[in-house]
Amino acid sequence: MTIDDKTKTELEAAVFRRLVAHLRSRTDVQNIDLMNLAGFCRNCLSNWLKEAADEKGAAMTKDESREAVYGMPYETWKMKHQGAATPEQLAAMKKSQNGH
Repeated sequence: MTIDDKTKTELEAAVFRRLVAHLRSRTDVQNIDLMNLAGFCRNCLSNWLKEAADEKGAAMTKDESREAVYGMPYETWKMKHQGAATPEQLAAMKKSQNGH
């Protein structure tokens, strides 16, 4: 199958939007759980978005990139949805940490 670059970019963008929407709906899944299982979390996605914006010369702050991923200001999301990490989660994070 051959896909032109424009279509490929549009498909990738659609997948990104779907992933972000999925993560917004799964507020029960903590970032530390995502990090422990997948090696990335919502913050990683927002950092990657900001890095991509920086590479393109597009103005985007860290707060703006986080709001684009979380769907609300990061501090609001933390107050509404982020619980304290359990000792087990912290131990797993320490064991699997790969520089994030």
